[in-house]
Amino acid sequence: MADRRDVDEATNTRTTGHEWDGIKELDTPMPRWWLWSFYATIVWGVIYMILMPAWPLVSGATPGLLGYSSRGAVERDIAEAEAVNAPLDAQLMSVDIASIAEDPDMLRYAIAGGGAVFRNNCSQCHGAGGQGALGGYPNLVDDDWLWGGTTEEIYQTVTHGIRYEADPDTRFSQMPAFGDILEADEIAGLAEYVLSLSGADHDADLAAAHQQTFIDNCSACHGEDGTGMRDQGAPSLADGIWLYGGDRDTIVATITDARYGIMPAFQNRLTDAEIRKVAVYVHGLGGGE
Repeated sequence: MADRRDVDEATNTRTTGHEWDGIKELDTPMPRWWLWSFYATIVWGVIYMILMPAWPLVSGATPGLLGYSSRGAVERDIAEAEAVNAPLDAQLMSVDIASIAEDPDMLRYAIAGGGAVFRNNCSQCHGAGGQGALGGYPNLVDDDWLWGGTTEEIYQTVTHGIRYEADPDTRFSQMPAFGDILEADEIAGLAEYVLSLSGADHDADLAAAHQQTFIDNCSACHGEDGTGMRDQGAPSLADGIWLYGGDRDTIVATITDARYGIMPAFQNRLTDAEIRKVAVYVHGLGGGE
């Protein structure tokens, strides 16, 4: 087959023989430095695949001759940080948790560490700022506490959780489902009375007619004035702060089917020092007592 290549007069460069719409492709070789750089990257790629983890396998990857692991590097960094913090943690563990606030240096250390623990373990439910959310996630910034807001009480809650059945020392309370106990009209009237306790819009006549329903069925936990009982984890119904919502329909649903929110126990997930830190941190968010 005849060689169709010729020499371009303008550049004095041979063509490849390809031509489109009268435009001929020049056969311009790549610069030598570029070619050697390209070859070097190939050699480096082969060396890297031999030395470092590279090829995916069924349950992992080839380890490489250097045995490097990003997970292992993180574990080493964590171990080094823990070794540095060990004396501070020992000091933190040597004092009563309530007295940590009396030492400014220890308090700063606890809050810094507790913030990291909170963001990794608590913010998913309570929010990054501890503001909580409707649906059973308490606000940790206000001063409305189901089980008490002192540092010791927060420590107890974080350690053993709430209604966490795997922990025998968990905080436990249970609201009955009154849909199995009361008639629908009684529940509707009871909801109006609950609304009246916080000053929300309500049917005054219906609320007054079912005050006794509240006393007979709810006051044992929530108190006759509806202000709740912390020792039993019974929330106040008189302050307008709601875990699941304070509108009429939500209150009716709560009375009918009850609520059973669960917080896990962290004693098997965190060290005691970490629980102390996060208790101090939560207490310092603004709502601690």
